Amino acid sequence: MDKFYIQGGRELRGQVRISGAKNSALPCMAAALLTAETVTLHNVPYVRDCMTLRRLLEDLGATVLTPELHTHKINAAHVELFEAPYDLVKTMRASVLVLGPLVARFGRARVSLPGGCAIGTRPIDLHLEGLRQLGAEISLEAGYVVARIPNGERLRGTEIEFSKVTVTGTENLMMAATLARGKTVLRNAAREPEVSDLAALLNRMGARVRGAGTSVIEIEGVEALGGAEHRIIPDRIETGTFLVAAAITRGELELKDCCPEHLTATIEQLREVGVTIEELDQSTLRVAGHEGAFIARDVVTEPYPGFPTDMQAQYMALMTQAEGEARITETIFENRFMHAAEMRRMGARIEIEGRTAIVHGPTRLMGANVQASDLRASASLVLAGLAAEGETVIDRVYHIDRGYERIEDKLRAVGARIERMR
Repeated sequence: MDKFYIQGGRELRGQVRISGAKNSALPCMAAALLTAETVTLHNVPYVRDCMTLRRLLEDLGATVLTPELHTHKINAAHVELFEAPYDLVKTMRASVLVLGPLVARFGRARVSLPGGCAIGTRPIDLHLEGLRQLGAEISLEAGYVVARIPNGERLRGTEIEFSKVTVTGTENLMMAATLARGKTVLRNAAREPEVSDLAALLNRMGARVRGAGTSVIEIEGVEALGGAEHRIIPDRIETGTFLVAAAITRGELELKDCCPEHLTATIEQLREVGVTIEELDQSTLRVAGHEGAFIARDVVTEPYPGFPTDMQAQYMALMTQAEGEARITETIFENRFMHAAEMRRMGARIEIEGRTAIVHGPTRLMGANVQASDLRASASLVLAGLAAEGETVIDRVYHIDRGYERIEDKLRAVGARIERMR
């Protein structure tokens, strides 16, 4: 099992190019199931989650060609299976994104229930209730969700109001509704940039989607969708992670190929604690830390456009170097402070009270053996290791490979001492 060895205490300086957004690439790849024509996606990140979904698409019968590293040409003309098995869904919950497209185009799907995971249960009940409202029959059989459209009919457009904001639920039902008969309205829809990016692809395929990026999305169903070419948006969470990396090491980085407008809440929060961030142009940020302690500031995670839950762990690492007490409240997932115990092994002073972590700083972090529990927790431990004195060894870094492309290479190129070892 791979590990990272980090020798901390070095400032990061130089340029980092931001990869495509994993959380946008996954639904866009699933959307290729909606058509028999070829969908070409550019700027697909080379990360484990995208490789897993590629394997699932190929198992279903789709052809996925990679003429160059970050380009996928997906053709689902000859899909013969309609099942996402447990062995894939258990490693990546986003596999459930094939449910909506399969039901909409082929009238049936069988997808394993995701079950629990390290950061919470994240049930798919909102996906299933939405598909029922669109006319699908849903049953549970031996741990699988089985969805069917009776009598060879199509899904029927309707109005669906989510009881709580769900990103994958919004994406799944938006894809399903593109081939439904009539108009579908999704209320209390997720507003994330990744949802808007998926809508942009669907419209290029011939769908009629309006309102993506707002809480109300309207989809006018069409008879069929065609092929399209689309470039995946930059990864805002990778961008935020490197913003913190520059700050916590007192360094200076220029982040290229990013999208600052997708990071407004993150940038504002980091500026409040004393991080210098300049927007050089629409796709470039310059970030610099400074000598001395940062200023402790509370934060509450919220759905977009609020402060993202996927930046909570990285922000916690930074707050260990801030003067005062910072209260970090997690409102999205119920078990997302597992990294706090590992940071305490490095000297951090963190208390957990329900859904709030209280970080007392600044503290002198010392290298230690720690273990990653999930994708963003692993990123936060890398950040803590970069700031710590001595050597940090991070086990189970396969978590970070799910969503960060060659993070150790990118860090090494700007001055970090980090190695991957087996």
